[in-house]
Amino acid sequence: MTTYVAAMLLGLGPGAVYAALGLGLVLTYRASGVINIAHGAVAMYATYQYAELREVGDLVLPVVGVPPRIHLTDTPTFGLALSVSLTMAALLALASYLLVFRPLRRAQPMMTVVAAVGLTIALQAVAVIQFGSDNRFLDPVLPQSPLHLLGVTVPSDRLLLAGLVVVAAAGLWATSRWTMFGLATRAVADDDETTALLGRRPGWIAAVNWMLAAVLAALAGVLVAPISALNPTSYSLFVVPALAAALLGGLSSFGLTVAGALGLGVAQGLLLPLQQDVGWLNQPGLRALLPMILVLAVAGRRGTLIPGRGAAAVVSVPLPVVEPPRRPLGGLLFGVSVGIVALFLLTGSWRLGLERSLAGAVVCLSFVVLTGYVGQLSLAQMSLAGVAGFLLARLEGELGVPFPIAPLIATFAAAVAGLFIGVVSRRLRGVDLALITLVAGVAIQEAVFGNPLVTGGLAGSSVSNPKIFGLDLGLSGAGFPRVQYGLLALAVLAASGYGVARLRTADLGRRMLAVRANERSAAAVGIDVRRTKVLAFTLSAALAGLGGCLIGYGQGRLSFDSFGVTASLFFLAIAAVGGVTSVGGALVGGLLVPGGLAFTALDRVAGLGEYQQVLCGLAVVVLAVLRPAGLVYRPGHAGRRVGPGQPRRTGWPGGKLRPGRTARPGGEVPPGRGEPADQQGGHGLGPRSPEGVDGGPPRPAEGNRPGLTAHPVNPGGVS
Repeated sequence: MTTYVAAMLLGLGPGAVYAALGLGLVLTYRASGVINIAHGAVAMYATYQYAELREVGDLVLPVVGVPPRIHLTDTPTFGLALSVSLTMAALLALASYLLVFRPLRRAQPMMTVVAAVGLTIALQAVAVIQFGSDNRFLDPVLPQSPLHLLGVTVPSDRLLLAGLVVVAAAGLWATSRWTMFGLATRAVADDDETTALLGRRPGWIAAVNWMLAAVLAALAGVLVAPISALNPTSYSLFVVPALAAALLGGLSSFGLTVAGALGLGVAQGLLLPLQQDVGWLNQPGLRALLPMILVLAVAGRRGTLIPGRGAAAVVSVPLPVVEPPRRPLGGLLFGVSVGIVALFLLTGSWRLGLERSLAGAVVCLSFVVLTGYVGQLSLAQMSLAGVAGFLLARLEGELGVPFPIAPLIATFAAAVAGLFIGVVSRRLRGVDLALITLVAGVAIQEAVFGNPLVTGGLAGSSVSNPKIFGLDLGLSGAGFPRVQYGLLALAVLAASGYGVARLRTADLGRRMLAVRANERSAAAVGIDVRRTKVLAFTLSAALAGLGGCLIGYGQGRLSFDSFGVTASLFFLAIAAVGGVTSVGGALVGGLLVPGGLAFTALDRVAGLGEYQQVLCGLAVVVLAVLRPAGLVYRPGHAGRRVGPGQPRRTGWPGGKLRPGRTARPGGEVPPGRGEPADQQGGHGLGPRSPEGVDGGPPRPAEGNRPGLTAHPVNPGGVS
């Protein structure tokens, strides 16, 4: 019994870190409506800054390409290191809010998640470049004297850390209740526009809350560093259990957030001795399942994860129009021809980069189906790809299943996993879905990919070359990198890309676009919204699984890191850079994969290969603000605005009207049945007959109609 009590008390240390990060998430959401999943990355970099100052006395700026180190002192003190690291965390949070998240306050909520992913990737990459990726252990800050409590002896720092978090939560609650700043923050959370009319400045109120949240996170990171190894990835992922606790508190209650975080830490600590005593519980990564269980329980109890503010946010930037493909067969033939020529002309690392880009583009296509067509955002696509990749290694290695049966079975397994996630989360959408897939991705990484029976442990899982009728289609062998693997990847990408392009104009694709535009309107016209979303998840997972098989054949040996959460975030980032509304965007995203053609060009031509992830993360952040539709997106007729006195382009010479059409004031022509459904009136639910056209009711005479200007309609999508 004493073992269990000691384990529970030791669990208060990690639980206090979850609580501090969770309090920061509550602060940022209450003040700005943003769920900042980059919160853990900010704490990670600030903790590294503290460690660097304590050890060598250097200030390390979060920049690359210029001398980032400034030597401050030869005799650094704890006070100097702590104050500098907390100041850096506050400045990072202030810059990220003012430059990234405040400009996105009227954007689609999913764009804030994408921007936070880009910021996380950039900070992690900068930390790896500046500090390395090895684990670091810091000297303890809090006293670790033995404390006798409840019949056991435990270090006192765990209890002190938990007590500090409870005091911080009480202070935040008192501030929000009895100070002018706290009342202003609560008013901004309720209605920022009305608060601004009363003379307050919601932007600066939010900025102060962001800085306070970052200081809390950095302080927790410094205090917990002796308990947990400092690592760019693990520290950043502390935000996942913190997010589960914050969601339990409804992103508004400091008390519930701290209680949930401490309870989660205690439960994870209790699980350690329990696994030793109960044989069937002795599985790796089981502790990572607890945050997912908590998030699922919250979603099942409330029906949603994000409270009402996220749903009621005013959105003035519509989702980009998904243009129908123009001559997809011609594009297919042209693309295949260019790919074949490139595979035979390129050699060495250039050909290897192209072949990796072809495989990565297949994974990026899964984002086109799920995010571009149906408006759902998943942060676990590479986890689904890993299900197929590791199963492929087992099927071909241990069971001897031949090609192409083995990759087909593995792809089917990934589709089944996607079907399960789609069924579980069918009631969720937008940011809710992104959060639950993030938590699920961490759980899969720790519980499945961390199991040596699945991944082969430190040795990894070997994937043999695909062979059919005696023809070796693998990458390795004489003439590495062999062109045969490139032709296989090109064939799979061509078939997948053509299928995704044709899906856009198919009945299922039109139903997906209707769900993306407005779920209630789609249901009103008879579309089964939940079934459509589940089908989209299944198709997207199948594409991710197919890409995972190609990645397995290309790497030859898969490891724990091949399909982790970091890989999922990075693939989302590169897909967002290219654009998730078209096949062309997925192709551009494929060029940006690790070791892909863009990486090879950066490394061989400019010597910037190590900065690829930094540049990609920054590109995601910049494009989320300036060009959220991605690099490839080109607005069609629906994306062109018509100014006063300018004729609308109709496709007829000189901008003339089609026969039977009547001009509106200002030169606009109402849309007719010939335009795509997703471009009509913004709702995308099907053709409608405008007044006076195609048998509709006649228009009033121009002289009897008031000169009203058209009210801009938000095409909507996922709120």
